[in-house]
Amino acid sequence: MDATALTDLVYVLTFSLGGIALAVIPLVISHLIAPRRTRAIRDKSLQVIECGMDPIGPTSIRYGVVYYLYSLIFVAFSVDVLFLFPVATVYNEQSGWLDLGEVLLFIGILALIIIYAWKKGVFLWERKQLFPKD
Repeated sequence: MDATALTDLVYVLTFSLGGIALAVIPLVISHLIAPRRTRAIRDKSLQVIECGMDPIGPTSIRYGVVYYLYSLIFVAFSVDVLFLFPVATVYNEQSGWLDLGEVLLFIGILALIIIYAWKKGVFLWERKQLFPKD
């Protein structure tokens, strides 16, 4: 085995071990600092301590699917905007109409996605009424 192949193998193993460590270490830390017991005062022996306050209402809250769609669209477009920064710096060093056309095509496709989601009603956030109007 030559030296470059060996260094490449060391890099791959190092990055693999680093990735595994970044996945396992938070699990181990959370297991070590997680509460083991619940409080046993005033008939609350099975209630988990949460922020030092008594929980109000049910513990599981159902969110509408619109919330998740809205958040996924936000994440997708924020990643796309982050993609535009390095593209703008690279295209700043070169000049050409083709580069501008590519960026405008990319932004145009993103605009079409927003228009499609708007037409589908993803951005309408209707609240559920607790007390129906008669």
